[in-house]
Amino acid sequence: METHNITLIPGDGIGPELTEATRRVLEATGIKFRWEIVHAGTDVMAEYGTPLPPLVLASIKRNKVALKGPITTPVGSGFRSVNVALRKELELFCCLRPCKSYAGTPTPYNNVDLVIVRENMEDLYAGIEYEKGSEKVSKLISFLKEQGTTVRPDSGISIKPLSEFGCRRIVRFAFEYARAHKRRKVTAVHKANIMKFSDGLFLAVARDTAKDYPDIEFEDRIVDNMSMQLVKKPQQFDVLVCPNLYGDILSDLCAGLVGGLGVAPGANLGDDIALFEPTHGSAPKYKGLNKANPMAMMLSAVLMLRHINESAAADRMEKAIESIIGEGKYVTYDLKPDGEQGNAVGTSQVADAIISRMI
Repeated sequence: METHNITLIPGDGIGPELTEATRRVLEATGIKFRWEIVHAGTDVMAEYGTPLPPLVLASIKRNKVALKGPITTPVGSGFRSVNVALRKELELFCCLRPCKSYAGTPTPYNNVDLVIVRENMEDLYAGIEYEKGSEKVSKLISFLKEQGTTVRPDSGISIKPLSEFGCRRIVRFAFEYARAHKRRKVTAVHKANIMKFSDGLFLAVARDTAKDYPDIEFEDRIVDNMSMQLVKKPQQFDVLVCPNLYGDILSDLCAGLVGGLGVAPGANLGDDIALFEPTHGSAPKYKGLNKANPMAMMLSAVLMLRHINESAAADRMEKAIESIIGEGKYVTYDLKPDGEQGNAVGTSQVADAIISRMI
């Protein structure tokens, strides 16, 4: 039996608890792993002076596959997102976020099974920002004034780049994914009616690329209408391909349709490197309480198993998770009706229950 070399990044906040629970379930599948454990996030700042030490990147580049717990991103100040840095450093141009209904989750929706394909490198997430009052902002404001556009002098400025190369790469990935997984339709999400030279480029590339895939239905939706349609009837959609910011926002909306971020997995994919992680954050206030739902990370691990060609183990693990959700007894508080915390179990107990279903 093959042994898979996997970089394991526990993360911070609730990350280490989720990672340990997920590792136990993965090993219970019978697949052999050689874990290379490396640390990133707030917990290593004092030791390394950075939340993303070079040894983390070196490990991922060596093993080509990584499983990662959530890492804290400060809001409005502090270091930039480790997640964004990993995507940029490793050229993980695609963020894949499936949103699938499991019977037993607390949601009025059912039969939702859609996949968000989010461009990961460009758009406002490219990090091209200029602080209010800086010399660069003053120069930009002067330049824009010369072009006939007035911007207030007390503005902060972020720039939204979308390249034809980046757009074509992510749209083609969406169509190839749809074809490989027997999906019926790809929907391009944009705001081209307003941003004609950025989102307009994304839409033009999507329409052109769709011509190469006559076997797959194609449509496009303006992002605000897309939000309404997802809430109204999510079953009409299949694969959504989005620029970075819209993909980030809509993936949380879609997670809400299927029961919340506790069951929302994710993958960040490049040409030869894949990093798997839950969609949700690190929830520091729950650190060490054995309370957080590990299923999003476990479902991310299911994606990882399929990526390393261990589909039978992936199916067994997903079916065990689905069984536990459906039974509703051994789940965390977020999957209980109205958050019935008294009847909920903890992170570790969820792992125990899933393991028992695979034996």
